[in-house]
Amino acid sequence: MQTTATGELADLLESPDEIGEHLTADSEDIVLEGEREDAPLQWAVIVPAIVVVLSTVIWGLAQPDSFSTFASSALNFVVSNLGWAFILFGTVFVFFVIVIAASRFGSIRLGRSDEAPEFRTVSWIAMMFAAGMGIGLMFYGTAEPLTFYRDGVPGHAEHGVGSAMSSTLFHWTLHPWAIYAIVGLAIGYSTYRLGRRQLLSSAFIPLIGEKGANGWPGRVIDILAIVATVFGTACSLGLGALQIGAGLSAAGIIESPGQWTVLGIVLVLTLAFILSALSGVGKGIQYLSNFNMILAAILAVFVFVVGPTVSILNLIPGSIGAYLSNFFEMAGRTAMSADGTAGEWLGVWTIFYWSWWISWSPFVGMFLARISRGRSIREFVVGVLLVPAGVSTVWFAIFGGTAIVMEQSGESIWGNGSTEEQLFDLLQALPGGHVMAIVAMVLLGIFFVTSADSASTVMGSMSQRGQLDANKWVSAAWGVATAAIGLTLLISGGDSALTNLRNVTIVAATPFLFVIIGLMFSIVKDLRNDVIYLDYREQQKFAARLARERRLHSQHQHRRDQARRRRERQAQRGTRKS
Repeated sequence: MQTTATGELADLLESPDEIGEHLTADSEDIVLEGEREDAPLQWAVIVPAIVVVLSTVIWGLAQPDSFSTFASSALNFVVSNLGWAFILFGTVFVFFVIVIAASRFGSIRLGRSDEAPEFRTVSWIAMMFAAGMGIGLMFYGTAEPLTFYRDGVPGHAEHGVGSAMSSTLFHWTLHPWAIYAIVGLAIGYSTYRLGRRQLLSSAFIPLIGEKGANGWPGRVIDILAIVATVFGTACSLGLGALQIGAGLSAAGIIESPGQWTVLGIVLVLTLAFILSALSGVGKGIQYLSNFNMILAAILAVFVFVVGPTVSILNLIPGSIGAYLSNFFEMAGRTAMSADGTAGEWLGVWTIFYWSWWISWSPFVGMFLARISRGRSIREFVVGVLLVPAGVSTVWFAIFGGTAIVMEQSGESIWGNGSTEEQLFDLLQALPGGHVMAIVAMVLLGIFFVTSADSASTVMGSMSQRGQLDANKWVSAAWGVATAAIGLTLLISGGDSALTNLRNVTIVAATPFLFVIIGLMFSIVKDLRNDVIYLDYREQQKFAARLARERRLHSQHQHRRDQARRRRERQAQRGTRKS
């Protein structure tokens, strides 16, 4: 005989003590495989990654022209054949994380069900923002809106403030952080909820199984993660070094910074980040990130107050409105857009950005997972997706808006079009800007340190089979290797160093695009087997069964009542006849 929901409920009510014992046994702590402190180095992952890094360094230094030519050719191939994939899946990622957060999965925690967050919310936001795109905002905050305003964007004429700001926000708000959120969510859930190793390969267990994750498929995934991280971080460090050199020139400290200046900047900052890395994530990165957030706020408030304040205030809602209005047009912009002329622009801007974010995603995602332990999936996605997007919107309105207003009033800071110089040209044009230019250089230096620190910490963890607290010297070694790649890209590129950084970043990130696509399926499969989701499904089934039984009982009761009333009426008629 089939057990009824009513019977099950009665059994539960009759044996509360037994149920309590089961609940106690079911609430055991999660054992984290990555907490072992004696995890060996994973040479099967380290050696291939090192070979790629060393080959790139040797090739770039020995044959810089050949290396630059290869990078340019590889870029053209990727943009021509796979540009559509970057454009399409960049937007798919955004909708995916929003749906996950809004669904029943959103209440699941990245840890035990009762676990509290490890870091305070303010520190959490500061760390994820500093690690996520600090150098990029400094480098492009002024230059990108101004460039789009002067030159226009595909399908829009020059001097369009709305199109310039909306295209900038499209590159810097929801899309990059959705990519980071997917990787962070996959690793955070796999590591802190299920106790697996802190590796991307472990997050693929639902798709390739434990044997595959521990075998060559898993090693390939981890190798791609390290290689993407090295080149993505190297691009950021290269941008930071270029901009600090431009700041030294603007301040009159160095008249014309060359390769030796850039080399000195990278070496000094590399030493600083090694010291930060040796202090550990709980101290070094947290303190530097909090300090950096204060400096960034001071710099933004200065430009906001001294610059065209009213215009900036008008630009914030205007930029958000233009972004929402043009969202689907920008999301569908491919090489066929603007009468087939948008391909080159996309390669320089949108596809480069999507590649940059993808190449950063292994380390930013893993770092986000590490600092987000104890937060719910909904809280994680809302924090990661909306808070940095809001800050980026205000940042570009302040710096890009000020540059556009100066352009409109005939006080252009465009100069020779050098991207790395325009932030300092803007500051120098404002009262007291010389002092703030020094603050900006300090800010860039700390962003350099926190980015390299975060990336090296994650690469150290991946090198030791996902150990949560990786050997600090291993992490430092990866940081030095990343700095070497950044220097190689700068030196081999010569006067086209920025182009070289872009080209190699896109090429290195391409394989990892497909890893992130796979992660979406893995996340859903994992979450569908989570005990909280299974309990919800069981609750829905039980409630449906109980409701059906209640309905059947009500119908049966109703028929019994009708039959009783018929009998009573018949009895009354019989009484009257007699």
